[in-house]
Amino acid sequence: MIRVGILGATGYAGVELVRLLSAHKEVTLTMLVSQSYKGMKISEVYPSLRGVCDIVCEELDAEKAAKNCDVVFTALPHGASKEVIPSLYEKGLKVIDLSGDFRYNDKEVYAAWYGQEHSSPELLDVSVYGLPELHREEIKKTTLIGNPGCYTTCSIMGLAPLLANKAIETKNIIIDAKSGVSGAGRSLSIDNHFCECTESLKAYKVATHRHTSEIEQELSLVAGEDITLSFTPHLIPMKRGILATIYANLKKPYTKDELIKMVKDFYKDEYFVRVYDSGLPETNHVAGSNFIDIGLEVDTRLNRVIIISAIDNLIKGAAGQAVQNMNLLFGFDETEGLKNAGLYL
Repeated sequence: MIRVGILGATGYAGVELVRLLSAHKEVTLTMLVSQSYKGMKISEVYPSLRGVCDIVCEELDAEKAAKNCDVVFTALPHGASKEVIPSLYEKGLKVIDLSGDFRYNDKEVYAAWYGQEHSSPELLDVSVYGLPELHREEIKKTTLIGNPGCYTTCSIMGLAPLLANKAIETKNIIIDAKSGVSGAGRSLSIDNHFCECTESLKAYKVATHRHTSEIEQELSLVAGEDITLSFTPHLIPMKRGILATIYANLKKPYTKDELIKMVKDFYKDEYFVRVYDSGLPETNHVAGSNFIDIGLEVDTRLNRVIIISAIDNLIKGAAGQAVQNMNLLFGFDETEGLKNAGLYL
């Protein structure tokens, strides 16, 4: 059994970690950190956890974490993680960070998109981008993982197979992605109030969303050349889920079956990737699960492929993927604690 701590345990991603890890046969939860709810049982904050996990939330104590944990998940806001993680890392803890602070290979790219200098740039050389389907062997050997975001996971995994096969042009890729409201986190914001969200659909951070740089970094590695693309996120009035509709120009005419085979071959050994022969993914096919569903269609008039990918933003887009990374880090079965099907209803 390994001992696990969660920082930011009362946020949406944090509580999903609590839920998933409470049922993980190789894990003992030993520390839940929450500044907002310190002194309260996690089951008082989230009554769904009554009788499942009744640990009392506490303040962060790095010394205590080092003594009582083998690995720590940091489900903290962007910017906060990079201030906290160095002290945990120095004490020999393995760290899986769910913020954007340790996902980048280049400190200048981080500074440009996050509007602040990275306070621990030396750790960017240590951290590994935690997308198992692309970086599995690196993940196994590291001690610091930058767990990918939800938009990025859905977008990167949809495009990677066709880029790897040189089937699509690297210019003019367009990603139109839509997310449920939980993707914005649990902190109060007028934009996320019920009356602001329901019966409405809106684009936001058009041409400026931070995840653009993360997607470009990883897809450039896959393609073997620098990629610049257009990414537009949208907020939709549902609690959870991401659906990405991706447009790319084909280098030559391909049939749908040929492209589907490329995707299937690329992910042939991946338990959590489901590729559609016919039909297209929907968010209710993956809600509550760690699966990513991928389908596509070919527009023969324009010689263009339209890729559709769907994930649960809080599971494969956050907590589930973090558990998948933990399993790799400690040599467990990669699917342990994550094999459940989606909720559907």
